[in-house]
Amino acid sequence: MTIPTATSESIPVRSALGQHSLYDFHGCPAEALRATERLRAAMLEAVRSAGGTIVNDTFHTFSPHGVSGVIVIAESHVTLHTWPEFGYAAVDVFSCGVTLRHEIIRDHLARILESKRVEQRAFPRGAVER
Repeated sequence: MTIPTATSESIPVRSALGQHSLYDFHGCPAEALRATERLRAAMLEAVRSAGGTIVNDTFHTFSPHGVSGVIVIAESHVTLHTWPEFGYAAVDVFSCGVTLRHEIIRDHLARILESKRVEQRAFPRGAVER
């Protein structure tokens, strides 16, 4: 985000270092939220499709249910947390720069999770003066 100014010397311009998107997926079938390896593959494919550079990933299956996963990307990170008993998943996408296409990750996961409704919020992060 840039604030327009009359001249670049007269007023500092603030811009964001990163973009942070939060996605809430509601109405997902429980089985889609328990399948750790399927979720991992879907997340990795979503990140690649969105232009992300994968550094590492780790996923954990909880007992009795639920999955958490983190994909570290050169641009920052993508995380997933599922609650099969509530048909709900939370996804967090943080990226520096403007190359990662957050909406591609959202749309890919909405299909894989068979989500009935997606809520989203996006925030510029790290406002700095230039």
